[in-house]
Amino acid sequence: MVESVFESLEPLLPRVRKPVQYVGGERNAGTKPWDSVPVHWALCYPDAYEVGLPNQGLMILYEVLNERSDALAERTYAVWPDLAALMREHGVPQFTVDSHRPVGAFDVLGVSFATELGYTNLLSVLDLAGVPLHAAERDTSHPLVLAGGHAAFNPEPIADFVDLVALGDGEEVVGEITEVVKIAKAEGLDRRRTLERLAGVPGVYVPGLYEVTYGEDGAIAAVTPTSDAAPARVHKRTTSDLDDWPYPKQPLVPMAETVHERMSVEIFRGCTRGCRFCQAGMITRPVRERSPQGVGEMVEQGLKASGYDEVGLLSLSSADHSGIGEIASSLADRYEGTGTGLSLPSTRVDAFNVTLAEELTRSGRRSGLTFAPEGGSERLRKVINKMVSEEELITTVSTAYEHGWRQVKLYFMCGLPTETDEDVLQIASMAHEVIRAGRRAAGRGDVRATVSIGAFVPKPHTPFQWAGQTAPEVVDARLRKLREAINSDRSLGRNIGLRYHDGQPSMIEGLLSRGDRRIGRVIERAWRDGQQFDGWSEYFSYERWVAAAASELDGVDLAWFTTRERGEHEILPWDHLDSGLDRGWLWDDWQDALAAEEQDDCRWTPCFDCGVCPTMGTEIQMAPPGSVSLPLTPVEHRTSTPVRNPAFAADRSD
Repeated sequence: MVESVFESLEPLLPRVRKPVQYVGGERNAGTKPWDSVPVHWALCYPDAYEVGLPNQGLMILYEVLNERSDALAERTYAVWPDLAALMREHGVPQFTVDSHRPVGAFDVLGVSFATELGYTNLLSVLDLAGVPLHAAERDTSHPLVLAGGHAAFNPEPIADFVDLVALGDGEEVVGEITEVVKIAKAEGLDRRRTLERLAGVPGVYVPGLYEVTYGEDGAIAAVTPTSDAAPARVHKRTTSDLDDWPYPKQPLVPMAETVHERMSVEIFRGCTRGCRFCQAGMITRPVRERSPQGVGEMVEQGLKASGYDEVGLLSLSSADHSGIGEIASSLADRYEGTGTGLSLPSTRVDAFNVTLAEELTRSGRRSGLTFAPEGGSERLRKVINKMVSEEELITTVSTAYEHGWRQVKLYFMCGLPTETDEDVLQIASMAHEVIRAGRRAAGRGDVRATVSIGAFVPKPHTPFQWAGQTAPEVVDARLRKLREAINSDRSLGRNIGLRYHDGQPSMIEGLLSRGDRRIGRVIERAWRDGQQFDGWSEYFSYERWVAAAASELDGVDLAWFTTRERGEHEILPWDHLDSGLDRGWLWDDWQDALAAEEQDDCRWTPCFDCGVCPTMGTEIQMAPPGSVSLPLTPVEHRTSTPVRNPAFAADRSD
């Protein structure tokens, strides 16, 4: 039995901001008696509660594991510095919000990384939990530290800190890991033998079973397994039929304000549009669509369980679902008059149309619309394979304005390969034309557009993995010129908002995303010097990171990992980790990018031999047509009263 630390934690909460985020008790959360199961998981999102609780991946695994009879799962999030200081002062360890059990007592600490900027928070979690930072210093009394998520597709910078990594989809692999851990505990295996067994689970990478050597030029010479149990190459996991995994069934409803306040359903996974900058689209191939019937059933169950009054239909590009028209119209029919709104958080310019606009607004509510041209000029959009013309964008936003939207958001990137100042300045002329077209379509002058700019970061497992990153001072200079260009015509500029992040955080993200094991020393130094919550501007310090890199790197430097262009035959830190994409295909696509040559979507054209389907033994799965009509049962909207999930035993005292 493991006791709760809440008695020690509770007196500290009145002394910190937003204490409600640490108390647990969310609707659809629950606990199991500790001694009722052999395997105990602590699932961590290494950022604040308000960001981590809505995360779909963590929510899915939380349910999948808790449905098992041999496991329990609880959640933990990064604690803000105010509480962390008090916890250290009073000897309170990192805890789960479900039962406030100490994280160090669990068998597995599973950490889901959506961004590399969460790496320093991992060290804070481990330190507060009393778990040695370095995997090599842990024994059987410590949890196995497992990394997953999109940012774990190159885990080499955190290889010293994690015991194992799960590549790809997690729904099935967490069950297989649970089985191995259960048997290892029953047999009394030591940590090394347990890890060797885990290395035999498809999709599991154990960094400690590999040796990395470097050449005189600073590049990797070889990555070599040091155990017969470790495969030379680790292949990602792919969940094939999403209708077999209708999670989350009981969405968590937060006790505190979070970044997303809606019930969400993932309508498909993967993307074959081939945007060359998009790691998420590349590593989640192939496309697997949930059926319209499956979507409808999940919406019905999720709304009843949560009481939310908005449904987000999630994917990398939701309007690309082959049945999106049927899904939207059927759900609009079902929930018309109930006050329930529909939203597509991710919408491609060339997939949005009048019919879809009408269905999304039938409830009388209009959620935000975001379109992502990504590149300012048509030439640059060819480079990144974002095949959207300015004419298509103007037509699409005009449709939105005509159907009642008064504001749209346009997302672009700055610092893309081959980009010039002129490419960026064309964003201003495009935004001006959006306002002109919007005024004509809406018949009024108060339409608005927000231009949001992100600094481009080359990512592993994409055609741009070889590209040199644009220096932050270049990005910042271009953004200043863009602001001047937008405001050059005040009659239009006053209707355009400009939001952007400066180039420095993106440079550190680039260091972490394409770094090798040597970057682990930089992460630890930055953390020991006080770095944490790097995704939050008030905590990020570029100077601290630069100093850490200068003090810890020998023979290579920050620029070597970021602004340097890689050669075709250089061994990349993640080459032994297989996302299914053929390396030769990625290189050829990189060359096509430099020549500004586009590539079509293989859902609608012949195969381009990216390698995913034959390597992974999968195929593109398009949803069959099917009605989404459901019985017209009442929808109970969200209340503030936390309700326990009846699937869990409501016992917090064990």
